[in-house]
Amino acid sequence: MKLLVFAHVPPPHHGQSQMVRLMVDGFRAQSDLGIEVLHVDARLSSGIADVGSVRGGKVRALLGYCRQAIALSRKHGCRTLYYIPSPPKRASLYRDFLVMGWIRWRFDRVILHWHAVGLGAWLESESWFWERWLARVCLGRVQQAIVLAASNRADAEVLSPRSVTVVSNGIPDPCPDFAETLEARRAGGGPERLETQVLFMAHCTRDKGLFGAVEAVVMANRMGDSGRRFRLTVAGSFLSESEEAEFRERVGRSDIAGCVEIAGFVSGLEKDLLFRQSDVFLFPTYFANEGQPLNLIEALAYGLPCVTTRWRSIPEYFPADYPGLCIPRDVPALARALHTVVERVDGRSLRREYEKRFAVGPHLSALAAAIRAGSLE
Repeated sequence: MKLLVFAHVPPPHHGQSQMVRLMVDGFRAQSDLGIEVLHVDARLSSGIADVGSVRGGKVRALLGYCRQAIALSRKHGCRTLYYIPSPPKRASLYRDFLVMGWIRWRFDRVILHWHAVGLGAWLESESWFWERWLARVCLGRVQQAIVLAASNRADAEVLSPRSVTVVSNGIPDPCPDFAETLEARRAGGGPERLETQVLFMAHCTRDKGLFGAVEAVVMANRMGDSGRRFRLTVAGSFLSESEEAEFRERVGRSDIAGCVEIAGFVSGLEKDLLFRQSDVFLFPTYFANEGQPLNLIEALAYGLPCVTTRWRSIPEYFPADYPGLCIPRDVPALARALHTVVERVDGRSLRREYEKRFAVGPHLSALAAAIRAGSLE
């Protein structure tokens, strides 16, 4: 079947754009999946800080992408549209209204792939009546909705799609040599050295848990009598100058001296090295639109014990009794969990969870099957 993908790939770099690139490249490379991709790279933002902003140039670019989508549909006889709905932000939602109001009529079948979380609840509780009406007209009653986790079904179901399918994200294996290089180290019981390396890798914002991570490490260093000391590395880009200034001021105080390092944005070998050198992955997010964060999937692939939050779909990554899951914003619980996962969590079991549920092969196969289901072609 032919599929027109109307979604951007990096840059900017974030989970959604990375998954679109993985899907487009994967479908094109694996003809046996049965999907021929036509891609409109509908990039509107120049960088992460520009995502969600409103400016005239974006509207002109969006109209150009819509014309490109219609032309590709006509030229190749493609009658299936793939689109990613916005998070509950008006500027992004109005983008959806413009795109779908113009091009949806060109397609017999529309697939909405829900990466962000919260739009359904926002439409029901906070939107204006005419926004709800437009959402139903432009995004409602599509043939297929795909969500990342069972807990995310409500977003799609508000707009009454004909069917909803759960397909977890998946990534190429970032640590294919796990058995040779890291398995023994992740065997559980904690690192022999008393300094424990903690990694925070995400957009550096308050609601992704940046400030909570620092306070958790400070508190963990005050706990217990084992002599264990936690050292935090922060990797990622700051999206707000004021938050960056506040963060740098905080880590400059005497109670944090020597236990926090700011690595900035990392990729490639530098990113790989940070994962390999770390003992714990700390991600205390309460980001309102958190879907299925790829940084946690990467941590699982490295067999890295995780301390994170019972937020959105995150608990579905782990066993029900996993000791590293905490209530959002509960710094004492995060601090206690740092000690617990170092001593008790066998990282090899987390690696097996990645291989079983989040590897790229099963992900692409499941995604292709969901897209092909009910195809009119």
